[in-house]
Amino acid sequence: MRAVWLREFGGPEVLVAGDAPDPVPGEGRALVEVEFANITFVETQMRSGTGPMPVRWEPPMIPGNGVGGVVTAVGDGVDVALVGRRVVTSTGGTGGYAQKAAVDAKGLFEVPDGLALDDAVALLADGRTAVMMTRAAQIREGERVLVEAAAGGVGSLLVQLAKARGATVVAAAGGARKTESAMRLGADEAVDYGEPGWAGKTGPVDVVLDGVGGHVAREAFGLLRTGGRMVSFGLASGEEANIPEEDARERGVTLVWPKATPEELREFTEHALREAAAGRLTPVIGQRFPLEGAADAHAAIEARGTVGKTLLEVSRPS
Repeated sequence: MRAVWLREFGGPEVLVAGDAPDPVPGEGRALVEVEFANITFVETQMRSGTGPMPVRWEPPMIPGNGVGGVVTAVGDGVDVALVGRRVVTSTGGTGGYAQKAAVDAKGLFEVPDGLALDDAVALLADGRTAVMMTRAAQIREGERVLVEAAAGGVGSLLVQLAKARGATVVAAAGGARKTESAMRLGADEAVDYGEPGWAGKTGPVDVVLDGVGGHVAREAFGLLRTGGRMVSFGLASGEEANIPEEDARERGVTLVWPKATPEELREFTEHALREAAAGRLTPVIGQRFPLEGAADAHAAIEARGTVGKTLLEVSRPS
């Protein structure tokens, strides 16, 4: 099969397409013919060797943690009825940038009827995160909610989920293209946090959904009313907000770092897939690259010019 190899840490150019042995599904595993692979911002950091390492990468290896495709074979102990089903799944951290992936069958999510496979892949990680953040924030009808990185994969979903809860949504993003994208998704207001003094244009808020960290998060924290909540889900800036707990207590604000059990995480993913199948949640797929273009995809994400999700189109059925 064809796959993308990481043979050393470095810039996007270290991702090179080449041949790889076909994986074989062992006991409890399923073989997926991959049509789409998800690319995350965290993966670009891991590739550089300087970012967080939630899963240990040791070159040479094939990156990629989220895929969608059709089950073509199963190992011992797995229901053969899965063969032929459309699924999305995590690979466990590696092996996703490839035409085939052998995965834990227990981690498969069947794609609901009426939902396109690429949309399901876009929701696999980001949908789970967005549902978890929204529930952790305990958003109430009529509250004013600031969504950072509102044009990103998670942020674009948070805009929609917060609106569905009856909130007034203020979308914060970098640049006119991204703020316009958030407004099209239903945000009530939008502000460009690349402009000096952006926080002064938003007014007080009840909830901050922080996907950026750094100085953007610290400025957003200053907008919270007494009783407000700040929920963090990402570090697009590469830096944590580092807001002292005592500062939050003095202002009557709660800092939330959501946690969930594996069972809850699965339910969050299933909820996002169901909402999308019902037409109530729309993932934004802003960029698509062929498998051989993985390096270009990473470069585009790092250039901060992407909107929504970035997917690899690995193979498409004829």
